[in-house]
Amino acid sequence: MLTDVALKSLKPKEKPYKVTDGYGLYVHMSVGGVLTFRLDYRLNGRRETIQFGRYGHGHLSLAVAREMCIDAKRKIREGVSLAIEKQREKIRLKQAKTFDEFAQQWFEKTPMAESTRAMRKGVYDPDLVVWRNRLLTEITPGDLRAHCAKIVARGAPATAVHVRDILKLIYAFAIVHGEKVANPAAEVGPSSIAHFVPRDRALSPKEIRIMLNQLEHVATTPTLRLGIRLYLLTLVRKSELLEATWDEVDFENAVWTIPKERMKRSKAHNVYLSRQVYDIFIALKTCAGNSRYVFPSRYDADAHMSKATFNRITYAVTERAMREGLPLEPFTVHDLRRTGSTLLNEMGFNSDWVEKCLAHEDGRSSRGVYNKAEYETQRRHMMQEWSDTVDAWVIGETRSPNVAAVATLPVTLDPAL
Repeated sequence: MLTDVALKSLKPKEKPYKVTDGYGLYVHMSVGGVLTFRLDYRLNGRRETIQFGRYGHGHLSLAVAREMCIDAKRKIREGVSLAIEKQREKIRLKQAKTFDEFAQQWFEKTPMAESTRAMRKGVYDPDLVVWRNRLLTEITPGDLRAHCAKIVARGAPATAVHVRDILKLIYAFAIVHGEKVANPAAEVGPSSIAHFVPRDRALSPKEIRIMLNQLEHVATTPTLRLGIRLYLLTLVRKSELLEATWDEVDFENAVWTIPKERMKRSKAHNVYLSRQVYDIFIALKTCAGNSRYVFPSRYDADAHMSKATFNRITYAVTERAMREGLPLEPFTVHDLRRTGSTLLNEMGFNSDWVEKCLAHEDGRSSRGVYNKAEYETQRRHMMQEWSDTVDAWVIGETRSPNVAAVATLPVTLDPAL
């Protein structure tokens, strides 16, 4: 039986030679002084040799080589040709595609909105390219966890979750197209990467300026940029705008009427359009083609846009602001609605007008039951003041909205009554 001392004392000769161990295992000494562990065996009347690897630091130890020899002999008894299997493995590795090859195919062949494609490329290029030249089989769940932890540590938890999601989609694409690999992201849940604590988020005027200015520089479409502005200027819920249809918009009277079927409290709601909002709807109309939706799906004009699209834009805006060193905390589309409500109340506008704009109907209080006013004139004035004030903030100016201008005008009643 060989020992490490004996192996280290072996010297090369003019010709290669071998020294046996046990169970058929031996070491082969080359003329150049390289020791390799080998096993000779016969299978189906044919002599074959399998090479396990080199001996030495950074390679195989004697103990590991013996374990490999025992495992190999078990396979030989089962009729497996180790030499042929090794050749097949070499061919498979030679033909195997790298992670980047499948990633590029996924980007090219998977239907997705251009804004989504741009957002995903924006995550892939800096954060997933680290594995570009690695084979699919070489990326493990541990690799993914460690990589996402680094991204979270730099202050970008949303990006870390996006990295995991994109990796999972690329592997799913590879598996569908015949690659027999495990999906490393399947074992790494989003909650194990980062936790997002719900909070009552309202942007400040300074954050609104940063947000709208950064919005012009993220990789997205002009229609999506206009959509983010609409959420801020109209204070509607995400689904209310996302599912909006052109037959709801009355351009002649500058009002958008959301039918009761689409409202949270099953009551039709009027959104009075400021000049800025009116212009945005005009611009969107020219881009919508023949679709009935204000924001049609890129791939199906008879469907509206994906519900996740606008939140991806808010993530992109926040991450760009962080890279630029600007003070903008993460926010969602719904936070824009809360922002308008908070700031309008702080400006001194009548809370009834604000609540009516938000389509809040408090049926639990006598105030909610008996106050049926529509406040059309007051709300039109307030929303125009809101749009004008936001425009001023964007260019770095301060503005005091005219709160009292319509406070004493007659109150209109809800036409639905």
